[in-house]
Amino acid sequence: MLGADTDVPCLDGRMRRYVNLDNAASTPVMAEVWDAVEAFVPWYSAVHRGSGLKSQVATAAFEGAREVVGRFVGSRAGDAVLFVRNTTEAINLLSAALPPGTRVLSSAAEHHANMLPWRRHQVQLLPFTRSPEELCTACERALGAARPRIDLVAVTGASNVTGEVWPVGELAGLAHRYGAELLVDAAQLAPHRPIDMAGAGIDYLALSGHKLYAPFGAGALVGRSARLRDGEPLLHGGGAIKLVTLEDVVWADAPDRYEAGSPNVVGVVALGAACRRLLELGMDAIAEHERRLSGRLWHGLRSTPGLRRLTLWPEAVVDRVGVATFTLDGYRHPLLAAILSAEHAIGVRHGCFCAHPLVTRMLGVPDAEADRLRDELRAGRSPALPGAVRASIGLGTTPADIDRLIDALGEIARSGPRSRYAHVAEFDEYQPVKDPRVWPDVPLAGD
Repeated sequence: MLGADTDVPCLDGRMRRYVNLDNAASTPVMAEVWDAVEAFVPWYSAVHRGSGLKSQVATAAFEGAREVVGRFVGSRAGDAVLFVRNTTEAINLLSAALPPGTRVLSSAAEHHANMLPWRRHQVQLLPFTRSPEELCTACERALGAARPRIDLVAVTGASNVTGEVWPVGELAGLAHRYGAELLVDAAQLAPHRPIDMAGAGIDYLALSGHKLYAPFGAGALVGRSARLRDGEPLLHGGGAIKLVTLEDVVWADAPDRYEAGSPNVVGVVALGAACRRLLELGMDAIAEHERRLSGRLWHGLRSTPGLRRLTLWPEAVVDRVGVATFTLDGYRHPLLAAILSAEHAIGVRHGCFCAHPLVTRMLGVPDAEADRLRDELRAGRSPALPGAVRASIGLGTTPADIDRLIDALGEIARSGPRSRYAHVAEFDEYQPVKDPRVWPDVPLAGD
């Protein structure tokens, strides 16, 4: 991973190796991906319809990445691989392509990217459940009771808050039994577990390159091309059409129909290179490696006094990717994250992780308090919001990284921070009262 050996300054004046435990937000760049980008960039050109050799080479690389991404997720012959910016755009694209009034069954535990786009249709949410079996039971009950029937079940593959891996194969079987299709938000699943769309019966799948060690602004929606044949494109413009008159438009077939404008060719090449390298490493081997690291992380967190992990399902009954979300008695989430960064050179994420209903549920925030916060925000004020801290592992994580976090949390729990921090109400963040750290000379950062 590029940047794996980066040293950063701490408040005590010492330089420490940066511990990246924020992989669930965005992963670093894999060295092989950077090599692929460097090899391609001299040949960069506009793709499709270009007669120049560079355009032909760029088109071949672009379309080659489409094949690799489809292979990475185990897509079916004939499935469309549509390149987008990220998982959010992929799900919005599918939502726009489906007929108005499509009946969607989702869950209250989703990332906002798999929640808000469905509000343009008729959406029903499954309740919070206490086990995968209870989730499947609730799903079957909702599918069986729906009149008219549900058209699409849209769920996460792995929670970005709790790490819990959802039983997508079972959910696909239930959806098909009742005449529905299944979309899986695989943003957190794809980097950590093997995916077989054909074998599991997944109809549509969305993923992001910035979760897959290729943070160059490309992602993908993979799914049944027949259903996408006549859908409304999310973006209207060049490249998505066969013919335009002053009164009408003849849209192109998928994938061109959904890739209007000049695409992010470099990002797509990076995404394809990442998927190819992960296939070479073997996703089963990656999953087993990360399970060992995750066990070390969860065991260490249990030993920290005053720390509470946030989960929906009991640890013993479900597989989890390496995501751990927690609170620590006596510390608001932005303060704890600031201490870990400034004093220990550990990068984590804090807040509600774009899953407000799920996090506030696990934190026990009353509905009245949520309503008060909403009213405060709409009035233009900046109330202190609830939240937690999330540590997430990736391919570059080492056992020493896990130990650094556990030791730091233990020190904070027992002795408190070494420095004083001030609350910045405008951003609901904390900053050291005295901060001697000097930032690196990064282009544009000074502007």
